[in-house]
Amino acid sequence: MVHLGAPGSHSLYLAVDGGLQGPSARHWDEVDRGSPNAPACAVRTNAPAWTAVSPGLDASSPGLPAGTGLLSVPIPAPDEPLGALSVFTRRPQEPALHRQLTVAAGRIADALHGGAGHPGAADTGRPGRYPAADPSVGFWGWDFRTGQVIWDGAALDILGIDAKGFDGRIRTWRRLVHPEDLPLVLARLDEAIRAHTLCQVEFRVRQPDGSLRRVEVRGQASSPDDGSGPRLAGIVRDISSGHLAGESAEQALRRMGDGFLAVDRTCRIIFANPEAERLLAPSGELLGSVLWEAVPALRALDLQAGAEDGQTELDIHSDTGRWLHVRLTPLPDGLTLRVTDISSRRRRQAEAAAAEGAAVERTARIAELTQTLAVAVTGHDVADVIATRMVPLFGAKGVGVWVHENGRAFLVGNSGYSNETLHRFEGARVTDLPASVQSLITGPPHFISCVEEFLGRYPELSALPATSGAQAWAILPLMASGHSVGVACIVYERPHLFSSEERTLFTAMSGMVAQAVERARLFDAEHRQAHEFQRGLLPRTLPGLPVVSTAARYQPAGEGMDVGGDWYDVIPLSSERVALVIGDVMGHGMAEAIAMGRLRSAGRTLADLEQPLDELFFHLNEVVSTFGDDFYATCLCIIYDPATGVCQAITAGHPPPAVLLPDGTTYFPALPVNSPLGAAAPPFDMAEFSLPDGALLALYTDGLVASDELDIDEGMDRLARQLHLDRPDLVCVQATETLDDLCDRLITTLLPERHIVRDDSALLVARPHALAAEDVFCRQLPDDPKAAGQARTCVRDQLAAWNLDELIMTTELVVSELVGNVVRHARGPITLRLLRGRALVCEVTDASPTMPRIRRATDTDESGRGLQLIAALTSRWGARYTVSGKCIWTEQPLTADLSR
Repeated sequence: MVHLGAPGSHSLYLAVDGGLQGPSARHWDEVDRGSPNAPACAVRTNAPAWTAVSPGLDASSPGLPAGTGLLSVPIPAPDEPLGALSVFTRRPQEPALHRQLTVAAGRIADALHGGAGHPGAADTGRPGRYPAADPSVGFWGWDFRTGQVIWDGAALDILGIDAKGFDGRIRTWRRLVHPEDLPLVLARLDEAIRAHTLCQVEFRVRQPDGSLRRVEVRGQASSPDDGSGPRLAGIVRDISSGHLAGESAEQALRRMGDGFLAVDRTCRIIFANPEAERLLAPSGELLGSVLWEAVPALRALDLQAGAEDGQTELDIHSDTGRWLHVRLTPLPDGLTLRVTDISSRRRRQAEAAAAEGAAVERTARIAELTQTLAVAVTGHDVADVIATRMVPLFGAKGVGVWVHENGRAFLVGNSGYSNETLHRFEGARVTDLPASVQSLITGPPHFISCVEEFLGRYPELSALPATSGAQAWAILPLMASGHSVGVACIVYERPHLFSSEERTLFTAMSGMVAQAVERARLFDAEHRQAHEFQRGLLPRTLPGLPVVSTAARYQPAGEGMDVGGDWYDVIPLSSERVALVIGDVMGHGMAEAIAMGRLRSAGRTLADLEQPLDELFFHLNEVVSTFGDDFYATCLCIIYDPATGVCQAITAGHPPPAVLLPDGTTYFPALPVNSPLGAAAPPFDMAEFSLPDGALLALYTDGLVASDELDIDEGMDRLARQLHLDRPDLVCVQATETLDDLCDRLITTLLPERHIVRDDSALLVARPHALAAEDVFCRQLPDDPKAAGQARTCVRDQLAAWNLDELIMTTELVVSELVGNVVRHARGPITLRLLRGRALVCEVTDASPTMPRIRRATDTDESGRGLQLIAALTSRWGARYTVSGKCIWTEQPLTADLSR
């Protein structure tokens, strides 16, 4: 309970109580300041006071039962305490509550001093004057020393007191004051007495009929010179009529749908309607609390800025989990806050934003799907796009894409299915499938939400749900240009109810997918044709030659650029020589591939004509020039002579070959630089280099060693390092690597993944095998008629040594004719060379550039039949230019028994 009393008064008056019941409660309505009760002692001594009655003893105070205690602490004030705060205990032992009660008493003092009702600047004088005849104004006086109060008739009427029954005691008046207003009234009276200032306070009084009347009391404190104690005198005015509108407004505020708070200048809440308490502090009190302590979510609210800038609005997220809209309005003595629950609106906004975001994301993903389908090239690309773009768009599990060609079904893409599930349909005739299954290909889209519906529609496929794990299906026939091209089956791992929006999107997308599949089918057909065309222009197999082992690879460019101009060739020449050719028509496309085929054919023809290497390139340059101004080609040609181990090489803008020597050293021969074919100005410079037996030669195009990210020099270094691994004496793991294995390893190691290769590439690897010294015979002959006889002698002796006796007579005739023609029609020196390889080669070299030719001799001609005889006796013969003249050669086949 809380007792308050004005300074100088004889009594303390009960202002607030809680839990007081029974007759003993009346004893605490008024406490004499001089009594031994704990409240009076606390006020007199300005210190805590304790009173207790032991069990079984008579209480010293009628209001304190036996076996209980009363602890009181003073309510502090500058001069003397305002009153006392007291608590009853159930035991007579003094509790350790002094500190807590002292803190509570301090807060009561702060509340009494900080409450509303302070007089304004205009109220610092005497009480205002009101007309004496005004029945709503009465006069009163209060002597605190005697405790007597004097009221005139008007005052008694206002208070609802019968003048005949009024005893003039303060307690009688105090009982009329509404309990909620009494502490404030006593505090205002106490302040006026202490400061000798005007007292002004409004409060409610109870009428005899139980109604309430609001009155205003104004008075002036004084202290007479006779020391009789403080007094108050002033007026009392009935202000009920003026407050009816305010009370109606208050009721309206309490009943309004929004929360409403009023905050004073100290940021304490002085009013909160029930809705505000529900929204902000459903489990606590708001009144009297500091705004941001009661509602931490309002810490972000700048009250000072709101008071200066006018009305302020913001949204906060309260501790109750609600979204609230707060509207702050400044007032002269504080602020008002209107709080609106916008959680539902926020939730709707969030749902709308989420739906809008989902729609935007779906639109973006549909656009990505459309763009990706537009650039899909192959059927597998289309299936991958559906699996990576379309399936996640609808939250599905996987997809299977089928096409039917020539009446059969073929799977082109699969995601989310097991291979065993789908392979049962691979290659099946569409007409052999059940009618219900055929309708999936040619009918409208089918949307199946659960397994039961699937089994009801397609009993022939009853095992499919269990083996695939699917629970729902969207089956989309793919129709393009008025005919069916296939079917896409999108599956869900859980039952799924297809909305109308999903059905519309699926139907629309099936058309896009069908167009993409149709384009992919056309591309695949063109792709196959292009590959067949490209392979047809390249050697299907490389010739098996005893003097050189070869292997080659051609790697097309990435998707969309499968036809190119790279080529390679291995051309057997006379006298066991071999031409190794590699080249690149610049660009990609059918025109470049055709140009490559024409250039390769021209090269083989010119090589068969035994053209010197520099003249061969002269003619090739002329051929490329006829293709048009936009055609250029690089080319590298190496002619290997197994009898000498010497290579003749010409490059026209092409990178040099890589040579791996038997000791593991890799180098690139320094060849003269010539411009590419089609842009070169003959003559072409040629170079020679020796190639020891057991060495390795690698010819390549720039697509193998250069790219946008790799410089050609770095690529050639990589090639050299990879060739180094081919030496079995250096890395034993490569000991069994064949040339084909080497080609595969180089292609795999040097080229990036297939889909990012921007240029086609060709690779030709050769390992030469020189003729043994005992398989080569060479003799210089004199330039006179005796040369033919010496040549026949050399042939007989050498063929006998080689165990080729069966060929002696024929070879003698051939050599005699060739040497005789040199003596008769050309000039020396004359050289005879015999080679034993895959055939018996007989060469006669002279210094004349005149080439022999076969003539049709008449019956009377004595000459012109020699070359006809040679052609009849040998399998092949020909002539080629040399540095000093020409060489006429012949070949005679060797059987397996005669070759060694």
